[in-house]
Amino acid sequence: MPIKHAALKQIRKDRKRRERNQALRSELKTVTKRLLSLLHAKKLEEAGQLIRVVAKKYDHAASRHIIHRNTAARYKSRLMRRLNSTSSK
Repeated sequence: MPIKHAALKQIRKDRKRRERNQALRSELKTVTKRLLSLLHAKKLEEAGQLIRVVAKKYDHAASRHIIHRNTAARYKSRLMRRLNSTSSK
């Protein structure tokens, strides 16, 4: 355990940041699962509205460096492709 005041403060800051980042990652997983369940139930109008929210959350997480920007783009692309393929059937 560090002795210096600055090191202890850094530990506190890191803990806060980790909790905030974990909460945002968890929220990403939650909204993604909700969108996939709407697509599975063929509720396309609700899924179309929710996909905008999901894309915004992925962009926000990428801008905060919680996930990589290419990862965010990949997830958004796959979700949009799934929405479009479900709506065309």
